[in-house]
Amino acid sequence: MIFSVQIKIMPLKDLLDPQGKAVLGGLHNLGLTSVSAVRVGKNVTMEIEADSEEGACRIATEAAQKLLANQVMEMFEVSIL
Repeated sequence: MIFSVQIKIMPLKDLLDPQGKAVLGGLHNLGLTSVSAVRVGKNVTMEIEADSEEGACRIATEAAQKLLANQVMEMFEVSIL
């Protein structure tokens, strides 16, 4: 079967997010001063051929661990769409 999988990758909460800080500054410059925090991450969707949802999650997790996410600075979450 083919499974659509989403991998959400975000900076760890304890780390500075320079891109999020830049976006926050831009929003404030646009007059959107009610926004108090921004975190910017990545969203990866892929189609995976696997025997089960668990198998597709396992493959997506391996892809995130080995290539997509820097686990020193980022966390990731895998979900089936």
